[in-house]
Amino acid sequence: MTLATGMGAVLMGCSDSQAGGSASSGGAEPSAGRSAAKASAVEQLTGLARKAADAGSLGVIVRVDRGEGAPLEIARQAAWTKDDHRLAAGDQFRVGSNTKTVTATLVLQQVADNSIGLDDTVEKWLPGLVKGGRDITVRMLLNHTSGLGDFLLTPEFLPSLTGHEQRTWTPEELLAVTPSQDPPAAPGERYSYSNANYEALGLILEKATGSSLAELIEQKITKPLGMKDSFLAANADWAPGKPHATGYEPDAARLKDILSPTVDLPEDVGFTGRERPEDNIDTSAIDPSWARAAGGMVSTARDWQRFQKALMSGELLPAAQLKQMRTTVAAPEEGGGYGLGLMKVDTSCGTVWGHTGGLPGYSSEIYTDVRGHRSVAVLTSTNFGIKEKRAATANKALVDAGICQMLGKEPTAQGASTSKGANTSQGASE
Repeated sequence: MTLATGMGAVLMGCSDSQAGGSASSGGAEPSAGRSAAKASAVEQLTGLARKAADAGSLGVIVRVDRGEGAPLEIARQAAWTKDDHRLAAGDQFRVGSNTKTVTATLVLQQVADNSIGLDDTVEKWLPGLVKGGRDITVRMLLNHTSGLGDFLLTPEFLPSLTGHEQRTWTPEELLAVTPSQDPPAAPGERYSYSNANYEALGLILEKATGSSLAELIEQKITKPLGMKDSFLAANADWAPGKPHATGYEPDAARLKDILSPTVDLPEDVGFTGRERPEDNIDTSAIDPSWARAAGGMVSTARDWQRFQKALMSGELLPAAQLKQMRTTVAAPEEGGGYGLGLMKVDTSCGTVWGHTGGLPGYSSEIYTDVRGHRSVAVLTSTNFGIKEKRAATANKALVDAGICQMLGKEPTAQGASTSKGANTSQGASE
């Protein structure tokens, strides 16, 4: 396996009660029984969040909205990370490929307005830009059945991903270095996750509307929904005056060990950034702007849950387009299926809908129920770090419990869900 393939495959994915976060149980309950149950839920998730932070997640934000009363918010972090930043539940965070759900929503709004057709070919919109574009449709881009590979797996892009090369990539440049799938697949043949699909969709949106992607996101999504802490990153800068989570990755030596089952990584390949305790690197300053429509948004747990709930409840799309979005192709590696920019994840506590995200220093899983009434967000301030066994186990237990508590159920002894956890099929902008 090549270096780039191995890294792309893995990238997709001491604290205490006063570790700079909050654990709120919400307002008054109508009965002592419900109050006790909610207190128990707070205690359980707080313990799991603390354990995950200490096991290698480093920083964890959990937000559970049951659709009634005040949401449960928890932030926990490893003790040494408090020297960098006191983590709080409202901190801004790079949400990675959760951005794909926003991009898909914008496309489907244009479909509803008859400006874009799901069966339009890529060649119609982007002539000569995508190899095989005459046989690839907009729908195939949305559900990752285009047959395109991923530029993340190329040696041309890897130095930018790790922060060693300071380069502003355009979508056209990324599509130019995008290979075919390996093994090859014809358009429409099978699901295979690729960030290139959404780079192309971003260009199609801009061509169809005459507006930039950032303008569309603000006009159609963040401003109408009051998402004041969300924006599309244009560079490595964070919003002035807004607190943001610090992201970390293992140093080169630890990274080599993590990747050893899939690739023999050279000794000197790792992420750039400040050296931090316990063989970690601060990756917060690595530029994510290349991700654009595929994964470039900054947000908060609260903002993103507001978006997902509005989407799933029918506020952002007509019923016909929401049905199309939830029409899935088989994607076992995602825990169920993949629709149009939306994952369907089957868990022992019930089916949830949403997406996952990953960029250097940041990993996230954010889900709702089918009606958009309840939601859960688990944000973790490392991506590679939770691939180590102990960290992966603790992170999965936290996500499982969060999903089950969101749905009002108890997790099974075997674990509540097939959420991605240590699955690493999706690359850096998962």
